Amino acid sequence: MYVLFEDAGKFMAGRIMSEAEASAQVELDSGKRVKVKSAHMLLKFDKPAPAVLLQDAAALSQTIELELAYECAPDEEFGFGDLAQDYFSASASTTEQVAALLRLHEAPHYFRRGGGKGRFRKAPAQIEAWSAELIAGSCPVPIREQLYKILFRPDKNTPEYKAVVEASKSSQTAPLDLLQNAGAIASPWDFHWQRFMFDLFPKGTGFPPLQAPAITDDLPLAPVQAFSIDDSHTTEIDDALSLQGLGTGMVTVGIHIAAPGLALSPGSAIDQLGRARLSTVYMPGYKITMLPDSVVQAYTLTEGRDCPAVSLYVTFSEDTLEVQASETRLERVPILVNLRHDQLDERITREWLEGEDQSDHADVPVSRATLGFFWRLAQTLKARREVVRGKPETFNRPDYSFKLDRPSNDTPPTGEETVLIGTRKRGAPLDLMVAEAMILANSTWGQWLAQLGVPGIYRSQASMAPGVKVRMGTKALPHAGIGVPSYAWSTSPLRRYTDLVNQWQIIACARHGATAALAAPFKPKDAELFSIISGFDAAYSAYNSVQSSMERYWTLRHVQQQGIEELEASLVKEMGGGIWLVRADTLPLMFSVMGAQSLPRGARVRVKLAEVDLMALDVRGTVTEHLDADAQALMEAEDSEDEDNLPAGPVTIAVDLSDSPQDLSA
Repeated sequence: MYVLFEDAGKFMAGRIMSEAEASAQVELDSGKRVKVKSAHMLLKFDKPAPAVLLQDAAALSQTIELELAYECAPDEEFGFGDLAQDYFSASASTTEQVAALLRLHEAPHYFRRGGGKGRFRKAPAQIEAWSAELIAGSCPVPIREQLYKILFRPDKNTPEYKAVVEASKSSQTAPLDLLQNAGAIASPWDFHWQRFMFDLFPKGTGFPPLQAPAITDDLPLAPVQAFSIDDSHTTEIDDALSLQGLGTGMVTVGIHIAAPGLALSPGSAIDQLGRARLSTVYMPGYKITMLPDSVVQAYTLTEGRDCPAVSLYVTFSEDTLEVQASETRLERVPILVNLRHDQLDERITREWLEGEDQSDHADVPVSRATLGFFWRLAQTLKARREVVRGKPETFNRPDYSFKLDRPSNDTPPTGEETVLIGTRKRGAPLDLMVAEAMILANSTWGQWLAQLGVPGIYRSQASMAPGVKVRMGTKALPHAGIGVPSYAWSTSPLRRYTDLVNQWQIIACARHGATAALAAPFKPKDAELFSIISGFDAAYSAYNSVQSSMERYWTLRHVQQQGIEELEASLVKEMGGGIWLVRADTLPLMFSVMGAQSLPRGARVRVKLAEVDLMALDVRGTVTEHLDADAQALMEAEDSEDEDNLPAGPVTIAVDLSDSPQDLSA
């Protein structure tokens, strides 16, 4: 017979050599004999051997979830064997009972010692102590360690959660304010960043060391000089353009897309990384790439190199700009230059492209004639799409850019950087050239896949009626919002996983033609495609929400840094209760105001701002003046927007004090 006993806070076991009424002689594995009082004996057993029992029980104890154990335990005092029966089974083994004992013993924050050896109680006193610490302005370590789980995915039976609830009730303080006052939240930026990481990247954003496989295809060299157009911070250069035959009556536009699909294969280690992340995540001053930088740099369209590419060549009549033919090739493309929007937008203007401005711009390595043709083509393609759409695309507001004053974008911001907010008008020439070329490629390739019976991932919109959203699927359906018969994202394979999938399918079409459906990685009605679509939809929506929230943070930070107390804005939507949602004229900011009850939608107003709340990402205002403006025209401009796509508003987070299974965030 063996016995488990406690000696000076340690659990030991040995063979019973002799036993009296109040004690026993016990031989340990070391051969040493000790006298053990009966009051210190916890469990007698026949097997396994003591050393095996303690070793196995120690390992098993670490699998016991304290939150679940706390939930299983009765409210009154209990023994470790009782918990083992509730947690494991009614016939809990000796090893399971000892595992429960060890786990209970090492978790004083959850369980307190009871009135005898091996007896325990839940720790309401600990909850009270933690609550008192929080109210006093100090955060207990267990709560700090579980902070974001408590806030966003709580187990309401844990003492950490209960302590926060109790402190919030007792102090009549909102949970976030309570935790911030207690030092648990370092700063508003840290709160938003850590929440983002907790939700989307709980294991961090790093990549394992992987080498990009080389493209081994013997690819012909294209007889072109291609150029890309991106912002200066862009490292994943997916697309480039070229032009041949200008002045001959027939011109050929080349749209060249980086070709990771020629080297990566579905199911490979790098593919699994892309499949897990699904898209690059963008935010001011930082981005989290879909693929490791070493992989991106192996396939990106860097100037001065002959880069493998999937190229679409579309031949147009130079006079009418009617499409004459299209062809897809796998090839190496000489990249002449990587042009940058932010360096050229002020010079490559409509006036310069159309000859009204005779400035030299000799430092621009792409000729005015080439850029001028792309400008003319872009306007024509846009106009044709608008006929299909049934109404023109309006670009009434600029796109905003965020620049953080920091030496490097290789690490996340701290939230304290100075932010500069700039603008680039939507529909600016360089922007429109690229946009229309990519729409042309995505539409042409989408139709080609369908003609060959090769499935792809499409974006479609049945109509532009209110509430009709863009959907993703495997059928080549019309996209009413863009005005094309089908639209398959294919032009950003280094940044979006859907584009990489479509590129694999396009490569199969380029290699096999009419028999491509037999060779393509994904077959019709392939369950994998539907799984990818589902995962991408969810991830892309989450990433867009993050980008919107981070941009809102930096906009509000800009308001603080610049000491902005008033803004001019336009009324967008009546929210009820005398509250209107307004859009600032000069910042990417929407917020609620009071004092506009008698004004029409679209009216311009001057607003006095209240204090910025960076935790809730909120600022409110009061209308102080109605500005003269053509309210009807502004209202019509707003009607062209989908209210479902309004920018993110304030983030409201409040503790849930009810018994419902919601988390602490609303």
